[in-house]
Amino acid sequence: MNKVGLASELACVTEHWRPRVVAELNGQQVKVAKLLGEFVWHSHAAEDELFLVLKGRLVIELRDGAVTLDPGELFVVPRGVEHRPVAASEVEIALFEPASTKRTGD
Repeated sequence: MNKVGLASELACVTEHWRPRVVAELNGQQVKVAKLLGEFVWHSHAAEDELFLVLKGRLVIELRDGAVTLDPGELFVVPRGVEHRPVAASEVEIALFEPASTKRTGD
């Protein structure tokens, strides 16, 4: 059993949009990532996806609107909902999702 320092784990992240697994529990993974720019539109048919913003501002675009997240805020994208994360400037996030989740969805 080891504690995890999110800041030190994020310091090891050198590429945008490349999540780093920092913990696992009950078939779930906790990941940290740095984001910049636009990701691809995608959905996950069988999994919800939780975005927790640690630093910066993240916009989760949905086909019927958008959700803006500031540090300390989170949003759960329900399974099957098409979405696209967008970061106008660098954002640091934590993700919580099943270990089987594909990064670009289905």
